[in-house]
Formats: sequence, structure tokens, C-alpha cells
Amino acid sequence: MENKTTRLYFIDAMRAWAILMMLQGHFIDGLLDTAFRDGTSTSFSIWKYFRGITAPVFFTVSGFIFTYLLVKGDTTGLQNPRVKKGVKRGLELLFIGYLLRMNLLGLLQGKIYDSFYLIDVLHCIGLSLLGIIGIYLLAQNRKKFVFPTVLVSITLLLFIFEPTYKTWGFSFLPDAFANYLTKSNGSVFTILPWFGYASFGGFLSLVFTKYKNFKYLYPVAIPFFALAGAVLISFSSDLFLQLSKWTDLQLFANIYFNNYLFIRLGDVLIVFSVFMLFRSLLKNSTVLKIGQSTLSIYIVHFIILYGSFTGLGLYRFFNHSLTPTVAISGALTFMFLCTFTALKYEEHKEIINQKATIALRFAYLKAEVYATNIFQIAKNRLYRLLRRVGWAKN
Repeated sequence: MENKTTRLYFIDAMRAWAILMMLQGHFIDGLLDTAFRDGTSTSFSIWKYFRGITAPVFFTVSGFIFTYLLVKGDTTGLQNPRVKKGVKRGLELLFIGYLLRMNLLGLLQGKIYDSFYLIDVLHCIGLSLLGIIGIYLLAQNRKKFVFPTVLVSITLLLFIFEPTYKTWGFSFLPDAFANYLTKSNGSVFTILPWFGYASFGGFLSLVFTKYKNFKYLYPVAIPFFALAGAVLISFSSDLFLQLSKWTDLQLFANIYFNNYLFIRLGDVLIVFSVFMLFRSLLKNSTVLKIGQSTLSIYIVHFIILYGSFTGLGLYRFFNHSLTPTVAISGALTFMFLCTFTALKYEEHKEIINQKATIALRFAYLKAEVYATNIFQIAKNRLYRLLRRVGWAKN
């Protein structure tokens, strides 16, 4: 944060980078022919590693921005207008998440496919925002350190106990709710452990808020984040191995064998340090607009790639069938198309929403007139039938 402004431009730039990484990652992962997924290839391994960074960065940044805005004002508790806005935003993300998985053709046939109930990134981020609000309200009358302490504690608990709860099937719950907690039914993301990244982002934002006027904020934060990230990437696995030997707990051994959460947390800190380092170069208006339009970009990409509403997306026609050359060039085109479309929508958002509202009202009135006519015709025919069988008088 620069002292002269309250806006964190490097955070918007990080969000822009994360959404663009997501676009190319989803495109290539979904359409590249499996024959070219060579684990021994250096270039493919690098791409795969960086693709794995995208979601942790996106969740962390989402938690950071939301919490930063939540505590920015002077009002607290339910009087804080950000609470109401946050609840509305969280529910909106949940609604859009389900909406994007709806198949209109199936709905017209009276069918709701199982894929409608699967959980994706929007569901988890929406629920994460609601979770942060809940923690904020519970901690409002306590000492200031309680809120950040609870947030970072949640991260540690979710990450440490991930080997335990990931084996739970939650079969006692209906699939619509179990899908938030287990991937066994096909959910892409689950609130556990991904809420841990959002809560960690919230913790970081509180640290930035506390030291926002500190003269050496960035000179201290940049090397500290870089060092902490490097330690998590290089030494966290060995630490859990040693803890397993000292305590004889299988839990720590299980973390050692699949220590992706803490390693990815280290990656997130490295990304933070890089973007903070180059923060003065990251104020390009287009980059900032992209960072502020991630929801629109996500919606456009989901419709084009996965065929929301119709099922007629690129994934259906080119699933795991493209060569690397075609996939890379296609990913670049896909990134440009989704970003351009979303930015144009944001530019004319008010006009489009007004026209959409008018169109929906017109359609509603037409449907109402049509339904009234149908009802009148049906009523007349029913009376005729009843008169014929003598159940009604002329």
C-alpha cells in the first residue's frame, strides 16, 4: 500500500495475473491431447507447477481484498455496511456458481443433472466470504488480536488435518451438501481445505491494515514474504517428517507424503513478494481493470469453455484432442476473447443491465397474458365438458 492512497494496486495486478493463469490453465488442461502430457518434459512440468499456484493465489487474494475492505471503515459489527454487502456478494457468488452449472435443455425436460450440484471455485469463494463475515462478527467485541489469530489458526488447522478429513465420505449428508466437503462425487473444489487460503488472505490484510502507515512496510514485507515462502517450499516437508519421528503420529507422516498445501502457501508468499517488489510498475489501467473484472471473466470463460446452459462448449467438442501448438495458440486467443468480452461488458454494464431488465419485464408481461389466455381457454373447455356430462348447469 502506498501511503498516499488506500488502494493496493499490486493486489489488483495479482488478481489479474491469477485469472489469466486460470484461463490458459483450464483451456490447456481440458483440451490438450493426453498423449502430450509428458511428465518428463521440463516445459510441461513448469506449466503444471505454475498452474497449481493459480487457485491458492486466487483464494488468498480474494480473502485479502474482502477482509481489507471489511475492516477499512470506522464502523464495526452489524453497523458496518460492508457486512451487508459481503453477505450479498457471498450469496451472489453461490447463486452464479449454481447458475453456470445449469443445463437449460435438461431443465426444459424436467431434469436437473448431477453436475448441477458439483462445487466449483465460485461456491467456495462465496462461502469463504460468508465465513470471514461470521468470524468478524463473533470477534467484534473482543481484543483486536482475536480476529487475525482466529483466521490464521483456521488456516493451520485445515492444512494440518487435511489428511484426516479428506478420507471422510460424508455419506450421511445429501449430495448437494456433501459436495462442499468431499470430491468423491466430482466436485472440483471443496470448502475444506480451500477456506484456509481465504482465511490466510484475510490474516495478511489485517497485518497490512495495521502497518499501513509504517514507513518501511514494503522494505520489510518483501524479503520477509520471500524468505517465509522459500522456507515453506523447501523445508516444511522435512519439518513434518521430523515431527512424525518425534511424536510417532501418523498424521505428520501423511502431511509429509502429500505436503501440497503448505508448499502452495509458500508459493503464494513468493508471488506476493514479487508483485510487491514491482508494485510501481503495476498501475496499468488495463491490468487493473482485468483485476477488478475477474467475476465477469470467469463467467464468460465458463460459458465458452464448458458450455453453461446449453452444454455446447469447447470442452465438449475438443476434449483432450489438441496438439501443443494448437492448444497454446488457442489458449492465447481464448484469454484475449474472454478478457475483451468481459471488459466490454463492464464498460457498458449499466446499459446492458437496464436493457436486460426491460426485456425480462416485457417477457414476463407477455407470459402473463399468454398464461391468462391459456387459463381462460382451459376453463371454458372444462365447463363445456362438465355441462355435457351433466355436472354443471348451462
